[in-house]
Amino acid sequence: MNLKKRTHIMGILNITPDSFYKESRVISVNTALKKADKMIMEGADILDIGGESSRPGSDPVSEEEELKRILPVVKALIKKFDIPVSVDTYKSTVARAALEEGVSIINDISGLRFDPNMAKTIASANAGVIIMHISGKPKTMQKNPSYKSLMREITAYLNRGIKQAVSSGIKGSRIIIDPGIGFGKNFSHNITILKKLKQLQKLKKPILLGLSRKSFIGKILDLPAEERLEGSIAASVFGIINGAQILRTHDVKETKRAVAVADAIL
Repeated sequence: MNLKKRTHIMGILNITPDSFYKESRVISVNTALKKADKMIMEGADILDIGGESSRPGSDPVSEEEELKRILPVVKALIKKFDIPVSVDTYKSTVARAALEEGVSIINDISGLRFDPNMAKTIASANAGVIIMHISGKPKTMQKNPSYKSLMREITAYLNRGIKQAVSSGIKGSRIIIDPGIGFGKNFSHNITILKKLKQLQKLKKPILLGLSRKSFIGKILDLPAEERLEGSIAASVFGIINGAQILRTHDVKETKRAVAVADAIL
C-alpha cells in the first residue's frame, strides 16, 4: 500500500458479543463474509478482525476463546478475498495462529508490551504491526487517567515500541503507529491528541487513528454510539489534516467519501 498517495480505510469486524458498538458485532462466519464483502465494495483497504473487546471496563478472554472466535472467520476471509487482513490481539499465541493462516498485520493495543513474545512472533512471519499507545489495561484504563506531558509520553511509548519491533526483526517499513484514542485517556486527552497529532510525525511512521463512534464524540454530541456517524467523520477529517494516514472505522462507505474530499483538497 502506498500510504502517501491517499488516506487508507481499515474496516472493523468484531467477532465479539460485547463490543461497545453493537452494529460492529459479528456472530457467524457467513455474516462476517457478507459484512466484509460489503466493506470491500465500499472501499476498505484493510479488514481488522477482533475476538476480544477492548472497550473500557471489558474483561479479557482466554486464548482458546479468542482463537475459537476469530480463526474460522480469518480462514474464510483470506480464502475468499484478496485484501490485507489484520488481527487485533495482544496475545502472541493468537497472533501466531492468525499469521499461519495468512494474516498480514497484527494490531496490538499494548504496543508490544503485554506479551514479551509478540514482536518476535510478528517478525518470524515477516508481517506488519500496528503499535498502539495504552495507559493501563482495558478493565481499568479509564479510572482517572493522568499524564504529566501527554504527547511527550505517548511519543516516548510509541518510540520504545518501534525500537523493540525493529530489534526483534520487524521491518521498519511494516510498522504503523496509533496514539490510542480512548485507551487510558479522558475527554481532554483525546481532544489534545487530535489537535497535536502532527507531533507524532517525528517518529516517521504512518499514523493510524481509531476514533469511530467513540465516547468523546458522544460527549460532544450527547448521543449514543448508534448516532455518532457524522461526529466520527468530522473528527476523522480533522485527523487527516493533522497527519493521519489510516482510519479504522465501522462505517467504510461514509468515511471513504469524506476522506476522498479531504484528500483532494489537501
